[in-house]
Amino acid sequence: MFAAASIAILISMALALYRAVKGPTVFDRILAVNVFGTLTFMLIAVHGFLAGRPEFLDLALVYALINFIGTIAVVKYVTFASVKAPVEPDNGSSEI
Repeated sequence: MFAAASIAILISMALALYRAVKGPTVFDRILAVNVFGTLTFMLIAVHGFLAGRPEFLDLALVYALINFIGTIAVVKYVTFASVKAPVEPDNGSSEI
């Protein structure tokens, strides 16, 4: 049963990777990369269970946290990259 789950996760990862490459907007690509990271977390957890190595779950949780924080950082960068710093108007006075 877990082998079937692993195959389903791998198929879903392939579909997410396709959306990351083909996505029409940058936000579709970011979402696809986030989904790919979440599916990687699930694959690591399933593999850890199949291999009888419970410490893989700890690694998977750390990977999920890094994925979440990275996604938030990329979205903030894309959202606010076009915002320029405010420019103070030149009122003609020259201060030395």
